[in-house]
Amino acid sequence: MKFAVIGGTGLIGSQVVKKLTAAGHEAVPHSPSTGVDVLTGQGVEEAVAGADGIVNLTNSPTFDDASPAFFQTSMDNLLAAGDKGGVRHFVILSIVGADRVQNLAYYRAKVLQEDLLKAGPLPYSIVRATQFMEFMEATMSWTTEGDTVRLPTTPLQPIAAQDVSDTVAEVAAGSPLNATLSVGGPDVYPLDELGRITLNARPDGRTVVTDDTAGMFAAVEGDVLTTKGDARIAPTHYTDWLT
Repeated sequence: MKFAVIGGTGLIGSQVVKKLTAAGHEAVPHSPSTGVDVLTGQGVEEAVAGADGIVNLTNSPTFDDASPAFFQTSMDNLLAAGDKGGVRHFVILSIVGADRVQNLAYYRAKVLQEDLLKAGPLPYSIVRATQFMEFMEATMSWTTEGDTVRLPTTPLQPIAAQDVSDTVAEVAAGSPLNATLSVGGPDVYPLDELGRITLNARPDGRTVVTDDTAGMFAAVEGDVLTTKGDARIAPTHYTDWLT
């Protein structure tokens, strides 16, 4: 099978390309660096021409009120090109619990992306993942002041990018689900505890202070960002990933 991997040079996309290629498929990475712009539409039709599947791993450059417009425009362009090109499977990566965090623009934008795909003309699969382990350092940097990192107790279920990529590649190579598959890491931690675990493993002089008003995740209520029901549980533990 031939896949157009949009956003195929990023953290997840580059690994999905490798995994699909190793499985015997033709996976072509596309991004602005290869001349594909999902906002202007430049190169999009050419990128998906002849592809059996589209794997869309692009992301909004911001998490603010501009993010819905990014997903609206990019999905409109990709769905139109995919329909014209006869694509048989369209896969996106979304976020576990996105539909339950309505007070953050970025999460609303991801739900919009899902809804556009569901209403579109192509068979589809949605993979929802929990928060990436690789983003923990960035998460702490948002609320670092001097030697103090302020983090809320929001429950998170960190997952390794490698495990996310495994799931996306597997789903892409299979028949369209026309549904959503959720995947999360094997352990749930309060975010402040995750911060302490991270700094204990990689000490840099900072300490974590619990503050349930600090950062983006303070707006998340309860355990909505953790998996429920029949979700797939990935194998990599955060403490093992750190080492």
